Amino acid sequence: MPLVLGGAILYWMYRGEDWQQIRHVMTDEMDWTWMLLSFPFGILAQMFRGWRWRQTLEPVGERPRTSVSIHSVFLSYAASLVIPRVGEFTRCGVLKRYDGVSFPKALGTVVTERAIDSLLVMGITAIVLLLEMSTFGMFFRKTGTNLESILHRFSWAGYFVATVSVVAFLILLHFLLRKLSIYNKVKMTFKGIWEGVISLKDVRNIPLFACFTLGIWLSYFLHYYLTFFCFDFTADLGLGCALVTFIVGSIAVIVPTPNGAGPWHFAVKTMLILYGVADEHALYFVLIVHTVQTMLVILLGIYAWLALSFTKINTNPEIKIQ
Repeated sequence: MPLVLGGAILYWMYRGEDWQQIRHVMTDEMDWTWMLLSFPFGILAQMFRGWRWRQTLEPVGERPRTSVSIHSVFLSYAASLVIPRVGEFTRCGVLKRYDGVSFPKALGTVVTERAIDSLLVMGITAIVLLLEMSTFGMFFRKTGTNLESILHRFSWAGYFVATVSVVAFLILLHFLLRKLSIYNKVKMTFKGIWEGVISLKDVRNIPLFACFTLGIWLSYFLHYYLTFFCFDFTADLGLGCALVTFIVGSIAVIVPTPNGAGPWHFAVKTMLILYGVADEHALYFVLIVHTVQTMLVILLGIYAWLALSFTKINTNPEIKIQ
């Protein structure tokens, strides 16, 4: 379904396009130097994520090798291109296999990481929204998005009924699971996840954790921003436009398609048009940038798979290989 959804959006956006012209832009009009300069930041963002993850695992008594942590992150992004969000489970599985790390605890730290990242993105979004309020207003009008009209579709009775239904379902699920033999196993799994979630309070070096977090998102942004200079029609748009389109693209990838394919294209293209980029040029930009950066993710995934193939498995989980 994610593949179908992403493919349908891309088909709708690019139906009738002249693919020879897109090829001409890539071979004759595009400055590949800036694209190549953006690659180290794309790689560095994932490495920062691997370093930060290893740091969050230490408070729960897990110390995987740094190389395995980084390779697991590389592999997770590539895996998510096949099935969105499966990468989070993939990297936990890699640490379980190679360094004997508890899968539930690792998953719990992933939940914590995602929560921290979400808060940071929300904060950046709020700042950018205040600075570029007029542009966002045009975006909502152009795309037909109106939060107020959506909320008015629901009554207080509707909210009450929905809440009661969810609570009743959870209570029923709890009693049902208690009757099943897997109850204790499920309980222990959630206990491990919870330990991973609360591990952040015991991280030894909070400033380093903050630096890793900022490094991740700064690298992501530079990986994207430098591609503006690949094209004449985006080179002069400025930092403000880059921040707005970056945030909108980051929100769009919430839709579960491979690497945000489809929703990312639509959201970023729409914002570029609001900044004066011709519709055709905006389509070229999002297609080329997203495709090239996705290829980088695939290459890193292949590299990680090969590297892990030659990595020694720690057969004694009690002995942590540094």
